[in-house]
Amino acid sequence: MRANVVVVGSANADLVLDIDHRPRAGETILGSDIVVTPGGKGANQAVAAGLLGGQVAFVGCVGDDSHGALLRGSLTRAGVDVSQLRTVEGASGHAIIMVTPDGENSIIVSPAANRQVTPELLAGCAELWRRAAVVVLQLEIPLVSVEYLAREADDAGARVVLNLAPAAVLASEVLAVADPLVVNESEAAFLMSAAGRRLPADPLAAARELRGLGPRSVVLTLGARGVVLDDGAEHVHVPALPVTVVDTTGAGDAFVGALAVGLAQAGSLTVAVERAVAVAALTVGRRGAQASYPTREELASADLLLAAHR
Repeated sequence: MRANVVVVGSANADLVLDIDHRPRAGETILGSDIVVTPGGKGANQAVAAGLLGGQVAFVGCVGDDSHGALLRGSLTRAGVDVSQLRTVEGASGHAIIMVTPDGENSIIVSPAANRQVTPELLAGCAELWRRAAVVVLQLEIPLVSVEYLAREADDAGARVVLNLAPAAVLASEVLAVADPLVVNESEAAFLMSAAGRRLPADPLAAARELRGLGPRSVVLTLGARGVVLDDGAEHVHVPALPVTVVDTTGAGDAFVGALAVGLAQAGSLTVAVERAVAVAALTVGRRGAQASYPTREELASADLLLAAHR
């Protein structure tokens, strides 16, 4: 399969537990039994894109443990090409996810095998990502690898979708190839602060300020308030769809995966964002990360949600 979307990033086993509230400093609380599910920003985005019918390949590393097999299996079942998912000696990445009754989460990530996604590994599978229409990156792998691939993929003619999560400072020439740069409000505030500026309270103004930092386009996610985008020609607010939130875990990744598929298929940022908002709405109404992502067959439901809200 020739992939038109290549996702390069992390694969983690998510250790999920429900808690009544987030513990304060020095406080011990009781949580639910731990549930282990496949996750990681990169793998989540690849699975979301694969379930939506995209021709998707994933590049990353998992450990030679049972969790590595879990992660590989989930990607494969979603129709993702895992020919460049390497199994390395040691533990797979893990994320400890605490979910409160309002559906919000707090996450701690242990990268483990994800640290071995190196520039040398990426150079070894260049034939795959050089032929892609869209290359998706996040920041749960070494930043040197993100910076290498962003430049190289752009030179090869791919559209680089850069999800600045978790927030970190990247070289200006890396931001300059992002089309779009995808950030939530906390990541946007971090990026503006690193540039010695404050994030405007108005979301559309914030998106314009972020694009002023260099990316070709910006997508700023606002949770229940929707999404704003700025590509220089359009400055658009796409409202969130009215849903009952059950669990927000992985919803941002579902959004990015859907966005990548939309860009690969149609190219229009606004259309891709509208579809991704609908997919994210379906996702937050279900438990878990990858388990909550809609399939291509369910995409009609997302379209109906979107049409009803227009």
